[in-house]
Amino acid sequence: MTSAPILVTGAAGFIGFHVTRRLLSQGHHVVGVDSMTTYYDPRLKEARCAELSTSNHFEFIKLDLADREPTAALFSQRKFQHVVHLAAQAGVRHSITHPHAYVDANVQGFINVLEGCRHNGCRHLVFASSSSVYGANTRLPFRVSDNVDHPISMYAASKKSNELMAHAYAHLFRLPVTGLRFFTVYGPWGRPDMAMWLFAEAILAGRPIKLFNHGDMRRDFTYVDDVVESIVRLIDRPASPDPQWSGNNPDPATSSAPYRIYNIGNNKPAELLHIVSELEKCLGKTAQRELLPMQPGDVPETYADVDDLMRDVGFRPSTPVETGIRNFVDWYRRYTGT
Repeated sequence: MTSAPILVTGAAGFIGFHVTRRLLSQGHHVVGVDSMTTYYDPRLKEARCAELSTSNHFEFIKLDLADREPTAALFSQRKFQHVVHLAAQAGVRHSITHPHAYVDANVQGFINVLEGCRHNGCRHLVFASSSSVYGANTRLPFRVSDNVDHPISMYAASKKSNELMAHAYAHLFRLPVTGLRFFTVYGPWGRPDMAMWLFAEAILAGRPIKLFNHGDMRRDFTYVDDVVESIVRLIDRPASPDPQWSGNNPDPATSSAPYRIYNIGNNKPAELLHIVSELEKCLGKTAQRELLPMQPGDVPETYADVDDLMRDVGFRPSTPVETGIRNFVDWYRRYTGT
Protein backbone atom coordinates (compact mmCIF):
# COMPACT_ATOMS: atom_id res chain seq x y z
CA MET A 1 0.00 0.00 0.00
CA THR A 2 1.10 3.55 -0.63
CA SER A 3 1.66 6.31 1.91
CA ALA A 4 -1.53 7.99 0.69
CA PRO A 5 -4.44 7.96 3.17
CA ILE A 6 -6.78 4.98 3.11
CA LEU A 7 -10.51 5.68 3.34
CA VAL A 8 -12.45 3.45 5.72
CA THR A 9 -16.18 4.07 5.70
CA GLY A 10 -18.15 3.02 8.76
CA ALA A 11 -15.00 3.61 10.82
CA ALA A 12 -17.03 4.06 14.01
CA GLY A 13 -18.79 0.76 13.40
CA PHE A 14 -17.74 -2.64 14.70
CA ILE A 15 -15.65 -4.01 11.83
CA GLY A 16 -14.64 -0.56 10.58
CA PHE A 17 -13.18 0.29 13.99
CA HIS A 18 -11.05 -2.85 14.06
CA VAL A 19 -9.85 -2.44 10.47
CA THR A 20 -8.94 1.20 11.13
CA ARG A 21 -7.08 0.31 14.32
CA ARG A 22 -5.06 -2.36 12.51
CA LEU A 23 -4.15 -0.02 9.64
CA LEU A 24 -3.10 2.69 12.10
CA SER A 25 -0.91 0.17 13.95
CA GLN A 26 0.82 -0.52 10.63
CA GLY A 27 1.63 3.17 10.22
CA HIS A 28 -1.01 4.05 7.63
CA HIS A 29 -2.88 7.33 7.58
CA VAL A 30 -6.61 6.58 7.74
CA VAL A 31 -9.52 8.86 6.96
CA GLY A 32 -12.54 7.43 8.75
CA VAL A 33 -16.06 8.33 7.69
CA ASP A 34 -19.22 7.55 9.65
CA SER A 35 -22.71 9.03 9.85
CA MET A 36 -23.03 8.08 13.55
CA THR A 37 -26.61 6.87 13.15
CA THR A 38 -28.71 5.97 16.18
CA TYR A 39 -29.50 2.40 15.01
CA TYR A 40 -27.82 1.45 18.29
CA ASP A 41 -26.46 3.54 21.18
CA PRO A 42 -24.18 6.14 19.57
CA ARG A 43 -22.09 6.28 22.74
CA LEU A 44 -20.47 3.01 21.66
CA LYS A 45 -19.54 4.56 18.31
CA GLU A 46 -18.22 7.64 20.10
CA ALA A 47 -16.09 5.42 22.36
CA ARG A 48 -14.65 3.64 19.32
CA CYS A 49 -13.84 7.00 17.72
CA ALA A 50 -12.19 8.22 20.91
CA GLU A 51 -9.99 5.13 20.91
CA LEU A 52 -8.97 5.69 17.28
CA SER A 53 -8.38 9.39 17.80
CA THR A 54 -5.44 8.68 20.09
CA SER A 55 -3.48 8.17 16.86
CA ASN A 56 -2.11 11.20 15.02
CA HIS A 57 -2.64 9.28 11.77
CA PHE A 58 -6.43 9.12 12.15
CA GLU A 59 -8.76 11.75 10.73
CA PHE A 60 -12.49 11.47 11.36
CA ILE A 61 -15.18 12.97 9.12
CA LYS A 62 -18.86 12.78 10.04
CA LEU A 63 -20.67 12.20 6.76
CA ASP A 64 -23.75 10.41 5.46
CA LEU A 65 -22.56 8.76 2.25
CA ALA A 66 -26.12 8.89 0.89
CA ASP A 67 -25.61 12.67 0.58
CA ARG A 68 -24.32 12.90 -2.96
CA GLU A 69 -22.60 16.27 -3.10
CA PRO A 70 -20.53 16.15 0.11
CA THR A 71 -19.50 12.57 -0.68
CA ALA A 72 -18.41 13.57 -4.18
CA ALA A 73 -16.50 16.51 -2.72
CA LEU A 74 -14.63 14.28 -0.26
CA PHE A 75 -13.47 11.91 -2.99
CA SER A 76 -12.56 14.78 -5.30
CA GLN A 77 -10.47 16.51 -2.64
CA ARG A 78 -8.65 13.47 -1.28
CA LYS A 79 -8.20 11.16 -4.32
CA PHE A 80 -8.16 7.97 -2.25
CA GLN A 81 -6.24 5.13 -3.89
CA HIS A 82 -7.58 2.46 -1.51
CA VAL A 83 -11.14 2.45 -0.16
CA VAL A 84 -12.54 0.00 2.39
CA HIS A 85 -16.31 0.48 2.35
CA LEU A 86 -17.84 -0.97 5.52
CA ALA A 87 -20.56 1.63 6.17
CA ALA A 88 -24.06 0.16 5.91
CA GLN A 89 -27.42 -0.11 7.55
CA ALA A 90 -27.09 -3.50 9.20
CA GLY A 91 -29.60 -5.96 10.62
CA VAL A 92 -31.84 -8.54 8.96
CA ARG A 93 -34.87 -8.10 11.20
CA HIS A 94 -34.71 -4.30 11.18
CA SER A 95 -34.86 -4.39 7.37
CA ILE A 96 -38.32 -5.98 7.50
CA THR A 97 -39.78 -2.95 9.27
CA HIS A 98 -37.50 -0.17 7.93
CA PRO A 99 -36.79 -1.08 4.28
CA HIS A 100 -36.19 2.49 3.12
CA ALA A 101 -33.21 2.84 5.47
CA TYR A 102 -31.50 0.02 3.58
CA VAL A 103 -32.06 1.58 0.18
CA ASP A 104 -30.80 4.94 1.43
CA ALA A 105 -27.65 3.69 3.18
CA ASN A 106 -26.78 0.53 1.28
CA VAL A 107 -27.85 1.38 -2.26
CA GLN A 108 -27.72 5.19 -2.51
CA GLY A 109 -24.65 5.35 -0.30
CA PHE A 110 -22.89 2.67 -2.34
CA ILE A 111 -23.51 4.29 -5.72
CA ASN A 112 -22.00 7.50 -4.33
CA VAL A 113 -18.91 5.57 -3.21
CA LEU A 114 -18.63 3.86 -6.60
CA GLU A 115 -18.86 7.21 -8.36
CA GLY A 116 -16.25 8.69 -6.04
CA CYS A 117 -13.88 5.82 -6.77
CA ARG A 118 -14.55 5.92 -10.51
CA HIS A 119 -13.82 9.60 -10.98
CA ASN A 120 -10.81 9.95 -8.69
CA GLY A 121 -8.30 7.26 -9.56
CA CYS A 122 -9.12 4.64 -6.93
CA ARG A 123 -6.87 1.60 -7.39
CA HIS A 124 -8.99 -0.81 -5.34
CA LEU A 125 -12.39 -0.74 -3.66
CA VAL A 126 -12.95 -3.42 -1.01
CA PHE A 127 -16.57 -3.51 0.14
CA ALA A 128 -18.68 -5.40 2.66
CA SER A 129 -21.26 -7.84 1.39
CA SER A 130 -22.86 -10.44 3.65
CA SER A 131 -23.49 -14.15 4.04
CA SER A 132 -27.17 -13.20 4.02
CA VAL A 133 -27.03 -13.04 0.20
CA TYR A 134 -27.16 -16.85 0.18
CA GLY A 135 -30.81 -16.45 1.19
CA ALA A 136 -32.90 -19.50 0.39
CA ASN A 137 -29.86 -21.61 -0.59
CA THR A 138 -29.58 -24.84 1.41
CA ARG A 139 -26.50 -26.60 -0.02
CA LEU A 140 -23.67 -26.32 2.50
CA PRO A 141 -21.04 -25.06 2.76
CA PHE A 142 -21.95 -21.85 0.92
CA ARG A 143 -19.60 -21.29 -2.00
CA VAL A 144 -18.91 -18.01 -3.76
CA SER A 145 -19.56 -19.83 -7.03
CA ASP A 146 -23.18 -20.53 -5.94
CA ASN A 147 -26.08 -18.64 -7.48
CA VAL A 148 -27.43 -16.10 -4.97
CA ASP A 149 -30.59 -14.85 -6.64
CA HIS A 150 -33.02 -15.65 -3.81
CA PRO A 151 -32.52 -13.19 -0.92
CA ILE A 152 -35.05 -13.51 1.90
CA SER A 153 -34.67 -10.07 3.52
CA MET A 154 -34.27 -6.51 2.32
CA TYR A 155 -30.87 -6.39 4.01
CA ALA A 156 -29.75 -9.35 1.90
CA ALA A 157 -31.25 -7.81 -1.24
CA SER A 158 -29.38 -4.55 -0.62
CA LYS A 159 -26.08 -6.43 -0.23
CA LYS A 160 -26.71 -8.47 -3.37
CA SER A 161 -27.40 -5.19 -5.18
CA ASN A 162 -23.99 -3.92 -4.02
CA GLU A 163 -22.31 -6.88 -5.67
CA LEU A 164 -24.21 -6.27 -8.92
CA MET A 165 -23.47 -2.54 -8.92
CA ALA A 166 -19.80 -3.17 -8.19
CA HIS A 167 -19.56 -5.59 -11.10
CA ALA A 168 -21.13 -3.07 -13.46
CA TYR A 169 -18.48 -0.50 -12.47
CA ALA A 170 -15.70 -3.06 -12.78
CA HIS A 171 -16.93 -3.90 -16.28
CA LEU A 172 -17.66 -0.39 -17.51
CA PHE A 173 -14.79 1.53 -15.91
CA ARG A 174 -12.25 -1.21 -15.06
CA LEU A 175 -12.51 -0.24 -11.40
CA PRO A 176 -10.99 -3.11 -9.35
CA VAL A 177 -13.60 -4.18 -6.78
CA THR A 178 -13.57 -6.94 -4.17
CA GLY A 179 -16.71 -7.90 -2.24
CA LEU A 180 -16.52 -9.72 1.10
CA ARG A 181 -19.36 -11.87 2.39
CA PHE A 182 -19.01 -11.73 6.18
CA PHE A 183 -20.33 -14.60 8.29
CA THR A 184 -21.63 -13.66 11.80
CA VAL A 185 -18.73 -11.51 12.97
CA TYR A 186 -18.28 -11.16 16.74
CA GLY A 187 -15.69 -9.99 19.25
CA PRO A 188 -14.71 -7.02 21.44
CA TRP A 189 -16.39 -3.71 20.56
CA GLY A 190 -19.21 -5.68 18.88
CA ARG A 191 -22.72 -4.44 18.13
CA PRO A 192 -25.40 -4.41 20.88
CA ASP A 193 -28.02 -5.78 18.47
CA MET A 194 -26.11 -9.00 17.81
CA ALA A 195 -26.45 -12.32 19.63
CA MET A 196 -23.21 -12.25 21.62
CA TRP A 197 -24.00 -8.89 23.28
CA LEU A 198 -27.72 -9.57 23.68
CA PHE A 199 -27.05 -12.93 25.32
CA ALA A 200 -24.34 -11.62 27.67
CA GLU A 201 -26.50 -8.68 28.72
CA ALA A 202 -29.55 -10.86 29.37
CA ILE A 203 -27.63 -13.56 31.26
CA LEU A 204 -26.03 -11.03 33.60
CA ALA A 205 -29.39 -9.27 34.16
CA GLY A 206 -31.20 -12.55 34.84
CA ARG A 207 -33.48 -12.10 31.84
CA PRO A 208 -34.37 -14.93 29.43
CA ILE A 209 -32.34 -15.11 26.22
CA LYS A 210 -34.36 -15.56 23.03
CA LEU A 211 -33.38 -18.65 21.05
CA PHE A 212 -35.08 -18.71 17.67
CA ASN A 213 -35.97 -21.92 15.83
CA HIS A 214 -36.12 -23.35 19.38
CA GLY A 215 -32.34 -23.05 19.61
CA ASP A 216 -31.73 -25.31 16.61
CA MET A 217 -29.45 -22.86 14.79
CA ARG A 218 -25.87 -23.09 13.57
CA ARG A 219 -23.77 -20.09 12.64
CA ASP A 220 -20.29 -19.71 11.19
CA PHE A 221 -19.22 -17.38 14.01
CA THR A 222 -16.16 -15.47 12.77
CA TYR A 223 -13.85 -13.67 15.17
CA VAL A 224 -13.27 -10.05 14.24
CA ASP A 225 -9.46 -10.28 14.22
CA ASP A 226 -9.71 -12.95 11.52
CA VAL A 227 -11.98 -10.68 9.49
CA VAL A 228 -9.49 -7.82 9.83
CA GLU A 229 -6.58 -10.02 8.76
CA SER A 230 -8.52 -11.06 5.65
CA ILE A 231 -9.37 -7.46 4.75
CA VAL A 232 -5.85 -6.12 5.29
CA ARG A 233 -4.35 -8.88 3.12
CA LEU A 234 -6.83 -8.10 0.35
CA ILE A 235 -6.53 -4.29 0.32
CA ASP A 236 -3.26 -4.35 -1.56
CA ARG A 237 -4.38 -7.16 -3.88
CA PRO A 238 -6.65 -5.43 -6.42
CA ALA A 239 -9.10 -7.70 -8.15
CA SER A 240 -8.05 -8.66 -11.66
CA PRO A 241 -9.91 -10.20 -14.60
CA ASP A 242 -10.13 -13.99 -14.58
CA PRO A 243 -8.70 -15.24 -17.90
CA GLN A 244 -10.66 -18.49 -17.50
CA TRP A 245 -14.02 -16.75 -17.06
CA SER A 246 -16.63 -17.73 -19.65
CA GLY A 247 -19.98 -16.17 -20.41
CA ASN A 248 -21.18 -19.62 -21.47
CA ASN A 249 -20.70 -20.91 -17.93
CA PRO A 250 -20.37 -17.78 -15.78
CA ASP A 251 -18.76 -18.05 -12.34
CA PRO A 252 -20.59 -15.55 -10.08
CA ALA A 253 -17.47 -14.93 -7.96
CA THR A 254 -15.12 -13.85 -10.75
CA SER A 255 -15.38 -12.06 -14.08
CA SER A 256 -13.71 -10.90 -17.24
CA ALA A 257 -13.77 -7.58 -15.37
CA PRO A 258 -11.55 -6.82 -12.31
CA TYR A 259 -14.10 -8.21 -9.85
CA ARG A 260 -13.85 -10.77 -7.05
CA ILE A 261 -16.09 -12.09 -4.28
CA TYR A 262 -14.80 -13.89 -1.17
CA ASN A 263 -16.43 -15.57 1.80
CA ILE A 264 -15.01 -14.42 5.13
CA GLY A 265 -16.12 -17.11 7.57
CA ASN A 266 -14.70 -19.44 10.20
CA ASN A 267 -15.40 -22.50 8.02
CA LYS A 268 -16.66 -24.31 11.14
CA PRO A 269 -20.27 -23.58 12.14
CA ALA A 270 -21.12 -23.67 15.86
CA GLU A 271 -24.43 -24.64 17.42
CA LEU A 272 -26.19 -21.73 19.07
CA LEU A 273 -26.63 -23.75 22.26
CA HIS A 274 -22.85 -24.26 22.40
CA ILE A 275 -22.37 -20.50 22.15
CA VAL A 276 -24.77 -20.05 25.07
CA SER A 277 -22.93 -22.63 27.19
CA GLU A 278 -19.57 -20.94 26.51
CA LEU A 279 -21.03 -17.57 27.51
CA GLU A 280 -22.38 -19.15 30.70
CA LYS A 281 -18.88 -20.46 31.52
CA CYS A 282 -17.19 -17.12 30.92
CA LEU A 283 -19.87 -15.12 32.77
CA GLY A 284 -20.19 -17.59 35.63
CA LYS A 285 -23.97 -17.53 35.42
CA THR A 286 -26.67 -19.80 33.96
CA ALA A 287 -28.89 -18.50 31.19
CA GLN A 288 -32.67 -18.64 31.22
CA ARG A 289 -33.76 -19.85 27.81
CA GLU A 290 -36.85 -18.73 25.89
CA LEU A 291 -37.41 -20.99 22.89
CA LEU A 292 -39.11 -19.23 19.98
CA PRO A 293 -40.01 -20.09 16.36
CA MET A 294 -37.87 -19.11 13.40
CA GLN A 295 -37.96 -15.39 12.59
CA PRO A 296 -38.85 -14.04 9.14
CA GLY A 297 -35.74 -13.44 7.02
CA ASP A 298 -33.60 -15.79 9.11
CA VAL A 299 -31.90 -19.06 8.10
CA PRO A 300 -31.19 -22.14 10.25
CA GLU A 301 -27.52 -22.55 9.33
CA THR A 302 -24.58 -20.74 7.73
CA TYR A 303 -21.29 -22.34 6.74
CA ALA A 304 -18.61 -20.71 4.59
CA ASP A 305 -16.34 -22.33 2.06
CA VAL A 306 -13.15 -20.20 2.20
CA ASP A 307 -10.89 -22.14 -0.14
CA ASP A 308 -10.63 -19.18 -2.55
CA LEU A 309 -9.48 -16.87 0.24
CA MET A 310 -6.86 -19.37 1.39
CA ARG A 311 -5.61 -19.89 -2.16
CA ASP A 312 -5.31 -16.19 -2.95
CA VAL A 313 -3.99 -14.66 0.29
CA GLY A 314 -2.76 -17.64 2.29
CA PHE A 315 -5.13 -17.15 5.21
CA ARG A 316 -8.35 -18.60 6.56
CA PRO A 317 -10.24 -17.53 9.70
CA SER A 318 -9.67 -20.12 12.43
CA THR A 319 -10.05 -18.56 15.90
CA PRO A 320 -11.99 -21.09 18.06
CA VAL A 321 -15.30 -19.73 19.37
CA GLU A 322 -14.17 -20.59 22.90
CA THR A 323 -11.23 -18.17 22.55
CA GLY A 324 -13.27 -15.48 20.82
CA ILE A 325 -16.09 -15.60 23.38
CA ARG A 326 -13.64 -15.31 26.27
CA ASN A 327 -12.08 -12.24 24.65
CA PHE A 328 -15.50 -10.72 24.03
CA VAL A 329 -16.68 -11.30 27.61
CA ASP A 330 -13.48 -9.83 29.05
CA TRP A 331 -14.00 -6.68 26.95
CA TYR A 332 -17.76 -6.56 27.62
CA ARG A 333 -17.26 -6.62 31.39
CA ARG A 334 -14.69 -3.82 31.19
CA TYR A 335 -16.81 -1.69 28.87
CA THR A 336 -20.09 -2.08 30.76
CA GLY A 337 -18.63 -2.34 34.26
CA THR A 338 -20.62 -5.53 34.95
